[in-house]
Amino acid sequence: MATNSAKTRSKYSSAEVKELGHQLITSKAHLNNAPILLSLLSNPSSPLGHALEALISLQSFFTPLISRISLSSARISADVPLPGTAGKEEQFAEAVYKKWLKSTFNDFVSVLIDLSISPHTEQSLRVVSVDAIMELARQGKGGAFRSDIYFRFLRAIVQSTSSIDFVVQLLVTKFFKSMDVCYFSFIGLDKLARNYEPAKSDDKMGMIWQDDPQNINGSGSEGVFIFNIHNILSRIPSLEDQVENEMWSQSEPNHSLRSLIPEDTSKKSGISVDEGFSTCSIAKRIKSKMSKAWLSFLRLRLPLDLYKKVLSTLHQDVIPHLANPILLCDFLTRSYEVGGVISVMALNGLFILMTQHGLEYPDFYKKLYALLAPSIFRAKHRSHFFQLLDSCLKSPLLPAYLTAAFAKKLSRLALSAPPSGALVIIALIHNLLRRHPSINCLVHRTVYDELDTSQRDIDNEARGSKTGVDSYIGESGVDHFRIEETDPVKANAMRSSLWEVETLRRHYCPAVSRFVLSLENDLTVRAKTSEVAINDFSSGSYGTIFNDAVGRRIKQVPLAFYKMRPTSLFPEADFPGWKFEHGQDELEIRPNNGNDLFEGDGEKSSKKQRLG
Repeated sequence: MATNSAKTRSKYSSAEVKELGHQLITSKAHLNNAPILLSLLSNPSSPLGHALEALISLQSFFTPLISRISLSSARISADVPLPGTAGKEEQFAEAVYKKWLKSTFNDFVSVLIDLSISPHTEQSLRVVSVDAIMELARQGKGGAFRSDIYFRFLRAIVQSTSSIDFVVQLLVTKFFKSMDVCYFSFIGLDKLARNYEPAKSDDKMGMIWQDDPQNINGSGSEGVFIFNIHNILSRIPSLEDQVENEMWSQSEPNHSLRSLIPEDTSKKSGISVDEGFSTCSIAKRIKSKMSKAWLSFLRLRLPLDLYKKVLSTLHQDVIPHLANPILLCDFLTRSYEVGGVISVMALNGLFILMTQHGLEYPDFYKKLYALLAPSIFRAKHRSHFFQLLDSCLKSPLLPAYLTAAFAKKLSRLALSAPPSGALVIIALIHNLLRRHPSINCLVHRTVYDELDTSQRDIDNEARGSKTGVDSYIGESGVDHFRIEETDPVKANAMRSSLWEVETLRRHYCPAVSRFVLSLENDLTVRAKTSEVAINDFSSGSYGTIFNDAVGRRIKQVPLAFYKMRPTSLFPEADFPGWKFEHGQDELEIRPNNGNDLFEGDGEKSSKKQRLG
């Protein structure tokens, strides 16, 4: 290989390479110059100027002939006569020329694709190679888009094991502005995802990555393939994001739009061809292809990190642009049932399908109730989760037992939550009490006011007690709420009270205790107050609380001032029943083992003298 490279470098100069290209373009007698230029282009040791000159010459040679070249087959058809047949020698020669032309063009496209994807190629040559591929793709017969060339290029990008960021960025900045390029990109990615072998093992959407723990981070070739598909699919802009509905394959739109609509569309629908080429019908077809591409992609074995990334962007980057977003219900419901952070991230898309597209999911609130756990305060997407939780509990049609269960479980979590979590929980409970007056009984409830008389008698009879009063006096201080219950119906929240909120009035963080006191006043005067904005507290942390405390203006600055010198760290009034015996020079401590340890200032100095 090195010997051939040396010969290539020394045999041709820049002027000679240019002359070879000129001869190839102007005369059929120099067709053998095409393999020479192709070898110069594919040789990694060729100078950059020689490679660029060879590329431009070959592109100029094939561009006028590309409408007659098909990449599907390189064999001579059966009706071409064999050599020696009388009067058919010219036809046979023409057939051989077409076969050679097709084979050489196929090699030229392969070299361009390899140069575009290879990370070892000069960036300038990679840019020219991508431009040449796309220029060849727009030279179809009758102005149609050469999807066969573009699909080969797309397949090579997806199957590449090296980084494809540079090539994808070129496609985004130059070519994804065109409607037909986006259209055929969706078709190509859909075929690649559907024909991928590991995807055929299971047609279910979501959670497939759990079947193979070794593939959980997408380290193998399968993970690279899936990451590349998502890298391209997520970068294709929607029709709403395109400034102008441009077409790449032809300056006049009607010529290029013919490749997007089947020929029999106008016959079946009974409309004219021009009406079939309307922007509205093209937009519908592009949305349909986009939906198929995303659905095929979501059936693949998504690695865990990519799975989370898709869920976090699905609600704003995909769902609004699909033709029928309800088709994502299987993927989102299966993700919502996983639990943990996956359920939290799937909540957003599922909530959009329920509120905007009429999805019915009976176990939605039961699964949402199960997500309330101490780990939610450490989740990365906790801010958005609390905002969605507030939106999900906003409907006035929710039953009282359901809202009471959420309020009670949130208040219990506030006891062990960090101060930032306690603040957002107080805000959520405040909004629940304002929206649902039927659960205000949880705020002011005594022992004897837990149940009505009929329900109290039923419970007492089950306990074997004759008098209801005696039964409930014995349960003083007992909370009937079941924190371990995952079903809000069985949580007994309506028999409890929000005593945890009263506990938060004495929270060690001043911000929490002040917030509880301020909201108590708001609940007494409902007409003059409004709901609390959850987004003001959902992204809080220790850092935000510290910054708020430092930035506050303090009217009275506390000083460490004592009228008398303190004689102990804690006053005896703080420890009733304890007696601390102390003096000026000594402190006596009596441990449980009965040995007296005596150590005073004088003893310390004498010990130091003896040791010295």
